[in-house]
Amino acid sequence: MLQRLVEQLAGGQALSAEQVAFAVDHLVGEQVSVAAKADFLAALANKGESIGEIAAFARELRARSVQPRLDPETRSREILDVCGTGGDRLGTFNISTTVAIIVAADEVTVAKHGNRAITSQAGSADVLEELGVKIDWAPDEAARSMREHHFAFFFAPNYHPAFKNIAPARKLCAERGQRTIFNYLGPLLNPARPSAQLVGVPRAELCEPMARVLQSLGVRRGMVVSGQVPAPKPRADGPTALSFLDELSTLGENTIAEFYQEHGFTMSQLSPEQFPLQRALLADLTGGDRKTNAEIIRRLLQNEDSGPRRDAVLLNAAAALLVAGKARSLVEGWERALALIEGGKAEAKLKELVTASA
Repeated sequence: MLQRLVEQLAGGQALSAEQVAFAVDHLVGEQVSVAAKADFLAALANKGESIGEIAAFARELRARSVQPRLDPETRSREILDVCGTGGDRLGTFNISTTVAIIVAADEVTVAKHGNRAITSQAGSADVLEELGVKIDWAPDEAARSMREHHFAFFFAPNYHPAFKNIAPARKLCAERGQRTIFNYLGPLLNPARPSAQLVGVPRAELCEPMARVLQSLGVRRGMVVSGQVPAPKPRADGPTALSFLDELSTLGENTIAEFYQEHGFTMSQLSPEQFPLQRALLADLTGGDRKTNAEIIRRLLQNEDSGPRRDAVLLNAAAALLVAGKARSLVEGWERALALIEGGKAEAKLKELVTASA
């Protein structure tokens, strides 16, 4: 079964779409042992997943997801998801979740796909729940919330029942210190099939392949970003060590891969010096548990925090508004996001979502 594919991967040979379909059938089934599934996932990661393999896995798993029935008017809108793959392990507060609420306040229809914390203290599901926003919408309820409130949260476990039989193998890989293709797949499996996506990845070299995968899956407007975080002190024995956020960084250079139906595919670098940023360190962006992060988000949306955290939110909201077609540039997106906060619309959107969740 999977052993033949493990041998093929060990030889450095990529899987075909048909072989990926075969593999997914066995990963989501119960007939293969957890150890055999983990060995397959490790072999695939050790070879290095190709664009074609990631896209094929995403297609197979999306086909097994529970999909909401969106009415034609909602489907005709630009539907946005904004999220990171996770895995940067830098402990920042929930920037993309904050951004999702802000852009929804600008009448962007947001389908936020997420889960509870895996590599952080508070995932998007945890912090939204703490804020009072419902996370366990049934598909018809989520569709209605998107139509009426321009926002719905799609709690991953409720929409991907096939993952039940994959979870033990992922856990075994994690115990072995082995990453898997599922480190990439989260942003690719949104059951609402968004037409626009802002995705953060924890390594700059992942930006282009992840953007190519999004494009191959039919996303019309996409941006994949990774932001540098310089080490607090230069190393005496060599160059300054760098970490990378799965967000746009206000602390260092950013790598961006983006594509738009009307303009094609581009790669670029973005310096935070182009924006009116306050001096900041990674410590200024760190969060904590769900209660701590929920309070950070409330203060930001209520225009009570105008420090470095707001800068990080504004930069990423600018990108989200650009991808959603609400802004023509990052500078315009920044100004729109700032106006949404200062004018009270961002705070009002959170209150609206909490009321709708009651």
